[in-house]
Amino acid sequence: MRFFLLFALLSSVASAAGTLVSGPMLGYRAHRETVITLETKDAKEVRIDYQLAGRPDTTRSQTITAPWVSPAGGQPLKFVLPLLEMGASYTYTLTIDGQLQTFPYPLAFKTTDLWEWRKAPPDFSFLFGTCAYLNDAPYDRPGTPYGKGTGIFRHMAASGADFTLWGGDNLYLREADYSSVSGIWYRYSHDRATPDLQPLWASMHHYATWDDHDYGPDNANASFEFKDVTLAAFKAYWGNPTYGEANNPGVYGKFVWADAAFFLMDDRTHRDDTTLDQDKHPRKTAWGDRQITWLKQSLLASKALKNQRFKFIVTGGQVIQTTVKARSETHELYRREREELIDFIKENKITGVIFLTGDVHHSALYRRPLSDTQFIYELTSSPLSSGSWNAATSEKATDPFVVPGTIVGTQNYCQVSITGPKDARAVQIRCYDKTNALQWEQSIPASALE
Repeated sequence: MRFFLLFALLSSVASAAGTLVSGPMLGYRAHRETVITLETKDAKEVRIDYQLAGRPDTTRSQTITAPWVSPAGGQPLKFVLPLLEMGASYTYTLTIDGQLQTFPYPLAFKTTDLWEWRKAPPDFSFLFGTCAYLNDAPYDRPGTPYGKGTGIFRHMAASGADFTLWGGDNLYLREADYSSVSGIWYRYSHDRATPDLQPLWASMHHYATWDDHDYGPDNANASFEFKDVTLAAFKAYWGNPTYGEANNPGVYGKFVWADAAFFLMDDRTHRDDTTLDQDKHPRKTAWGDRQITWLKQSLLASKALKNQRFKFIVTGGQVIQTTVKARSETHELYRREREELIDFIKENKITGVIFLTGDVHHSALYRRPLSDTQFIYELTSSPLSSGSWNAATSEKATDPFVVPGTIVGTQNYCQVSITGPKDARAVQIRCYDKTNALQWEQSIPASALE
């Protein structure tokens, strides 16, 4: 009888342990720091133990007790691991309420090597994509499901890339979501827990900005009443190093990987509505004047550092393309803002600029000349899993800046590699469909961006 009572007591304690909802996910990486995010439910204590690979004597731990509970009932957590060794490999474990969690893939990460002024810039690659609609039948619209499967994320996890850059519409808030605080938090929790995403979260680092669907309703502007809530949810689930500025909220920020700087733009928080007549309202803006000033100053600072040869500007809607499809939200409808930025780039001789954009449910590469020898490129990558649109048969195919043969009208992602010796760096772009079949590839020498 005593044994039975003891067994029942131990079983009750075990059943009371919290559970892992999603993750762990690797967020930003720096020379001496990284962040790991995850979500639990009903957990009382969550611990990460981390060590230099193969060096148990270097083990350190970080514990979160009594985790905060979101309005949707989950516990999004963020572990910032400080003062790590530079250029080192680490492994880590996750324990929830005393129970060690097991995974069918390794939990590991590397820190940034101190290469600046000491070595040639390291080669690296990253994945880029937008528009990830994940079906959730009770909240989806009737008819054929808009999400076209999640297998693409398994291919991305196996790509060997260093990080994934999520360019917006990383999830889709439905009508039943963006009408309430708890609905917004539910969507972020539900989509983050998609099974095919879990290996991707753990296999590489992740950075993100947003567009309308992870900010609010379709084509949402600065008036969205719950934008403070979506900002809080975005910051809880993603692991960027910074978000906006103290006097200007938003998800914009920047990070550096090897000899490339990435400027993540927020095209929603301060946005004027797309339908506003830009000829009658010449100050019409998608980013807001404060953010544009931040971008300009950031580009100048990046130029001055000299070891940031490439400058990727990441924003939800297309920038340099010039055709306007009905309901499109491209910067052709914010021409003053676009031309002001491009003139600034030309005037200040800022080189290495490539825009990374999404939103339009097809992919393409665009090239706009700045001079006889210098160009600005734009890579549009969309959609990851949402419905697609065959722009190859539309007016988009006649855009004077589109690179022939690069329009893809099905689910896809792009892998961008920066390789080569210091004086002959190049950007290699490969576009893959959801079966991982190569759709096209293009190489851009650094000299074409200077």
